[in-house]
Amino acid sequence: MTKRIRSRKSEAGSFVFGLQPSQPNLLRRSRLDLITLLTFALLFLCTTLLVGCTSQGVAGSGKVKRTPSEQKKAALLKTLDRKFENPQAHYELAQVYQAERLWMKAERHYNIALGFDPAHSEAQAAMVKVFIESGDTAKSKTYADIYMNQAVGSANGSFRLGFAFQKQLLDEYAFDCYMQALHLAPTSAKIHKQLGYYYLSKNDKVRGEEYLKRSFDLDRLQPDVAGELGRLGIEVRIPRKTEKRTKKIDKIAKESR
Repeated sequence: MTKRIRSRKSEAGSFVFGLQPSQPNLLRRSRLDLITLLTFALLFLCTTLLVGCTSQGVAGSGKVKRTPSEQKKAALLKTLDRKFENPQAHYELAQVYQAERLWMKAERHYNIALGFDPAHSEAQAAMVKVFIESGDTAKSKTYADIYMNQAVGSANGSFRLGFAFQKQLLDEYAFDCYMQALHLAPTSAKIHKQLGYYYLSKNDKVRGEEYLKRSFDLDRLQPDVAGELGRLGIEVRIPRKTEKRTKKIDKIAKESR
């Protein structure tokens, strides 16, 4: 009995000692596999988080970060999809392209606007400005002459073209249009007033005062002209009808308080 136990012990001992040389390699391999698994897990987690944040940022920026110019352009293009024969939409789209210095696209849409509305004075003046900005001064002068000749028989058309030129800071063409309009309608208070303001913008108070006084003489129901003349040191009298209306309005306003 004792011998069996010993032999079992010795067998067990030999069994244990027989596994000892390979056990460290097994443990080492298990540790390496665990480390590799954890590394891949961490890499996968980091990559997932990074891709999620990036896609969210791109999606957010694509929807939110749109310039006012891009928004206006998109809205105008939708308007033209619904109705291409819209001169004002073509004009406004050309304005956007002009601000972006895309001269050919701006010219194209100004031409389309004028095709649908040949008397679109703002598009005409802007077209002239496009040629100046793009460096083609000869073409700008040619087109300005064409547009002024088109309006030569209409005081109102010449006035509107002059006002459009003045908005584009093309004062020389604006003045020629105003004088053309004045020649056709020498008793127009509106044209005299505009010429008065034109000269005042050039710091020419003498001529500005002259045209404003003439405008006020032609139409005394112009409180803006009367106020401007007052600032220039010229005393003017408002007609009694206007004074009575003003007093009546003031009285009604006081009673309603």
